[in-house]
Amino acid sequence: MRAVILCAGEGTRMRPLTYSKAKHLIPIANKPVIDLILQAIKDGGIREIGIVVSPGTKASFKSYLRDGSRYDLDLSYIVQQKPKGLAHAVQCAQGFVGSESFLLYLGDNLLENGVRGLVKQFRQGDSHAVISLVEVDNPRSFGVAWLKNGEIKKVVEKPDDPSTNLAVIGTYVFDYHIFAAIEKISPSKRGELEITDAIQQLIDDGYRVVPHRVTGWWKDVGTPMDMIDANQLLLDAMIPETRMKSGISLQVKGKIAQNENARVRDSKLIGPVIMGENVVIEGSVIGPYVSIGDGVIIKNSKIENSIILEKAVITDAKSIDRSLIGRYAELRVMGDSSSRFLLGDHSQVLKGSSECC
Repeated sequence: MRAVILCAGEGTRMRPLTYSKAKHLIPIANKPVIDLILQAIKDGGIREIGIVVSPGTKASFKSYLRDGSRYDLDLSYIVQQKPKGLAHAVQCAQGFVGSESFLLYLGDNLLENGVRGLVKQFRQGDSHAVISLVEVDNPRSFGVAWLKNGEIKKVVEKPDDPSTNLAVIGTYVFDYHIFAAIEKISPSKRGELEITDAIQQLIDDGYRVVPHRVTGWWKDVGTPMDMIDANQLLLDAMIPETRMKSGISLQVKGKIAQNENARVRDSKLIGPVIMGENVVIEGSVIGPYVSIGDGVIIKNSKIENSIILEKAVITDAKSIDRSLIGRYAELRVMGDSSSRFLLGDHSQVLKGSSECC
């Protein structure tokens, strides 16, 4: 079995961060999303993976991931020239998949328990497709599945009046019949080939499609706030590499994962918190639920529930909450009010300062 990861989206919901970096390369809990996905697929027993990318992001993915050997994986890159829908992206991977069955993984999704159960169910069953389902509170926002006698009999994209709350999420296993189904469908009202339409075509053609009920949490990380929520979930499960010791000028509570060369003084850390290499923290209160990338400098600030990417500099920010700060960004916010920020790479916010950008 092979795997296909769809990463060709333009990342419009993640702007301005995606103007300079593909969204799947943005870290959560100090690991890029694509690393978390690759590990989940590897844990599912799959080593050959095709990544569907856009023409504009292929170089950045290839520069970071290379051939996959450092992950003990064999990676291929498949270009979707124009964004024509998820089913079209799958169609682009047909040459890579050939006649094999394959795991399809939408790159905006993270699952607490990965895909081992999904892959195992397909391998041990006699179906032509296994579709991951989750009960949701807002089924109108999803593709929704209707079940009968243990099989999926109908799938509708964003129904106006759903009679079920079983949402189709971003992990599936298909055999080669899905490609013939995609050939038969037409673009939806938004001009795209929908994966839900392809699944329905597979059902209409008489092939057996069964559900996989996801256990544990599932998170779509397509927006900055979703990433911050996922950061909390991942940090809660984090096993700290080290536990910092409290001292005269340092208070520590909870789980702290820190690189050995981090320098922290006159500060309070409230875990879970994770820090990368060469981090400097002075006179600050950090946590809970903060991820800090390599080379970040934080002085005289209070930060919680946030992701700070590499080489950012934050000073005099009295209360930052639920924020995502890009690489090399500079943030100085004098004053006592609580603030929320979404800053792209190399941004500057110097509120209350006489300095000019």
